[in-house]
Amino acid sequence: MKVLLDESVPRRLAAEFPESFGVRTVQQMGWAGSSNGELLRLAADHGFGVLVTVDQGFAFQQSARNLPIPVVIMIAGRTRLQELVPLVPEVIAVLSGDLGRRIHRVVA
Repeated sequence: MKVLLDESVPRRLAAEFPESFGVRTVQQMGWAGSSNGELLRLAADHGFGVLVTVDQGFAFQQSARNLPIPVVIMIAGRTRLQELVPLVPEVIAVLSGDLGRRIHRVVA
């Protein structure tokens, strides 16, 4: 499954995922500044299976019924790399399950 990290996620977090997830960042794809809806469409069109973000507003800005791909929101005290790295194993566990087209939350 290809994983896209939102621009709100520190880029260096990509190195914490196994290579098999094919993690790319929004910046690598050239999609920085895209709206959430546009970003989801671009991700789906380019074969990504999930978007990982720290943007908690995502759940309020997007209708879960209309998601083209699932979204995983990482929730930590801060969005710094050292606070997000401990959440990666749980994110991987979520990605390994049945995601459906819905929003999942991984909380510190």
